[in-house]
Amino acid sequence: MRILVLLFFLLPALELHSQTAEDSVRQVIINFFSAMKSSDTARMRTVLSPTIHMEATQTRPNATPVLAQVSVTDFLGSVARTPAGALDERIEFEVVKTDGPLAIVWTPYQFYFNGRYSHCGVNSFQLIRQQGKWQIQYLIDTRRKECSPAN
Repeated sequence: MRILVLLFFLLPALELHSQTAEDSVRQVIINFFSAMKSSDTARMRTVLSPTIHMEATQTRPNATPVLAQVSVTDFLGSVARTPAGALDERIEFEVVKTDGPLAIVWTPYQFYFNGRYSHCGVNSFQLIRQQGKWQIQYLIDTRRKECSPAN
């Protein structure tokens, strides 16, 4: 009987330790977009490396791809000025891989602004695990109006 009672109390603790590195990485990305949706830049900063690099690609009407550096300060300022709930990036986890302190994440997305579809694309994240926590080190995305499996 004592063993059953002990197992009852230990089971939740055992489940916590069974979380994989991939699960932890997914949670960082979920936290990033949850904080963005609520316009909580302080919470967003907790998952960003202090030396994060952000870039975006867009394809111009003549099909020429353009790569642009994104200022983290400008990005977070824009999020802070946006009403909570206005920014809604709906992602799918297509790839999550880890190797020691390095992780990559590939998330196709659809972006909605104030409830209206705006654009779509793919996010590519690289994360680094430092001092016991995962942080986003690099983020690049594609942006286009129409997405399909062939894109």
